[in-house]
Amino acid sequence: MNTPEANSRPTSRPTSRPEEGVVSWNVNTACNYRCSYCTQRFKEDRGRWAKDTGRFLAAFARLPGRWEIKLSGGEPFVHPTLDELTSGLAALGHRISVVTNFSADLARVERFVEAARGRIGVFSASLHLEYVDDVEAVSAFVAKGQRVQARLREAYDESLPAPSFCVTTVATRAVLPRLTELVTRFDEAGLELKLQPEKQDRDVIDYDDDERRVLVQLGGHNRTGAIVHRFEGLPCWAGARYFILDDRGEAFRCYPARRYRRESLGNFLEASFQLGDAATPCRYATCNCTVPIARRMMPSEGRPDAEENAP
Repeated sequence: MNTPEANSRPTSRPTSRPEEGVVSWNVNTACNYRCSYCTQRFKEDRGRWAKDTGRFLAAFARLPGRWEIKLSGGEPFVHPTLDELTSGLAALGHRISVVTNFSADLARVERFVEAARGRIGVFSASLHLEYVDDVEAVSAFVAKGQRVQARLREAYDESLPAPSFCVTTVATRAVLPRLTELVTRFDEAGLELKLQPEKQDRDVIDYDDDERRVLVQLGGHNRTGAIVHRFEGLPCWAGARYFILDDRGEAFRCYPARRYRRESLGNFLEASFQLGDAATPCRYATCNCTVPIARRMMPSEGRPDAEENAP
């Protein structure tokens, strides 16, 4: 069971303070898909969205410096004011990333890219094989991905880090036999396909040794080389330079913190919201999010995950 435990490992030195902060913002719970493995499938309300666009933009204006606002859901492309939020964030000087099931048509995606005003960070398209379920559908997904990737490279602010496009897919047991072929197919098309382990009750499923070997050989969770990440006791900038935000404005240090309703930062829309000012030790046995890892918000030394995830 993935439960919080007391810090049991010596503290390493934190990484340098990240110049750019990151917010993972679940802008809604609404989604046009109903995937069997979705971690949100048991939510009582799958139709909420961040309704007070003006107040959210005012709150983002109060953040110090430049932040990467990572929009997810639900499905952000069903949010009724997505373009208004995106253009507003861009006007504030922030960068905008998005995690989408990529079901929106190309014209709709183009409007989003235009609203971002050249300030897109990461465009992450999720390949849900329960919906994109045959060769023709996968080929259409690939072609669309190539078009969007090319568009991102054409239109971006050259004073900022270059935008990136990636594809993710959940490594369910049903799709494990297809993964090597799929990774090769996307690589040949010039698109990066990253795998995400399947979770039930928010914990990674108990893959057997052969399944773990395949996942590690294909790069592990989002090509980090590991399937399950264990950072307990290591200093992390989450809570200071990274936080989780929901559609109601509630903010938490990280995803495990929100799960256990601990380390609240207050409501982002109100005076109660407060960021930390330093890296502090992780308090959780496992971490299901790779954003702090990819943004170098915790040290690489001292991690026990490499041995535990080896085939």
